[in-house]
Amino acid sequence: MGKIVITGASGNYGRGVTDRLIARFSEQRRAADLILISRKPEKLADRAAQGCDVRYGDFDKPETLAAAVQGATRMLLISGTRVGARVEQHKAAIDAAAAAGVAHIIYTSFIGIDDPANPAEVRHDHIETEALMKASGCAWTMLRDAHYADAMILMAGPGVMQTGKWFSNAGEGREAMVWRDDCIESAVAVLTGEGHENRTYNITGPELQTFREVTALMAEITGKPLEYVSLDDDGQYAMFDAMGIPRRPVDDQSVAGIPWNSDDMVTFGAAIREGFLELCSDDVERLTGRKARSVRQMIEENAEMLRGAA
Repeated sequence: MGKIVITGASGNYGRGVTDRLIARFSEQRRAADLILISRKPEKLADRAAQGCDVRYGDFDKPETLAAAVQGATRMLLISGTRVGARVEQHKAAIDAAAAAGVAHIIYTSFIGIDDPANPAEVRHDHIETEALMKASGCAWTMLRDAHYADAMILMAGPGVMQTGKWFSNAGEGREAMVWRDDCIESAVAVLTGEGHENRTYNITGPELQTFREVTALMAEITGKPLEYVSLDDDGQYAMFDAMGIPRRPVDDQSVAGIPWNSDDMVTFGAAIREGFLELCSDDVERLTGRKARSVRQMIEENAEMLRGAA
């Protein structure tokens, strides 16, 4: 199958994929067949110790990527974190892969981006990146991930428990939030499998839900009364401003453990409210052989943590 290169390998998604790939490798395949790129290779010292080929590469310095991807046949392009500035970054990686003879690029995209009316700020980055991949001459696979349940339950959840209120501008819009682990396992299935060239998968959770329904679930499972409070976009901005969350993305910055920026999150909420993310598929099961895990299960497995936050 050849070597696999992973961009942004020191992030949560990259680490999850690497863990699973190493666990899958038999004697025939070695950790050395994994090329891990990071702009901070020192963060991957543990991977180098496991035998992985750790290389320096920076999306913002295209000249560093040419050498970084050499020798790989498949690339997992994990989207960058700088919403609104990622197209140039991704183009650098795609161009380097095409020039180095990488045969197949797998990309962590986002659901619901085909409709140009979708207000989510992330739409532009992902649809443009997909277009660049399709024009690259490499085979491609788009893993269009839904909204992470982890972001809402594990990261935002403790704040909801503290205040007793879930504030959102998503209205009564529905989405099928997905476990990040299910996205990771879907990516591993494509990286190690066959027949995924030039295909798009919607990686979603098992059911469509409103945040009002998720709030009720959280209240039921934790035993704490919670109220869903619907905000308009201005109200959501004001709330994030008060929390000190920046409007534009800042690399490596998080506020109260939340690495968001409000332009991203407010347009995200609008996209949910207006129905652009109302997509539910069984692609996780098709790729991994088991059903996508539910928001209910994530709340149940983390109920103690959530109660503790209250």
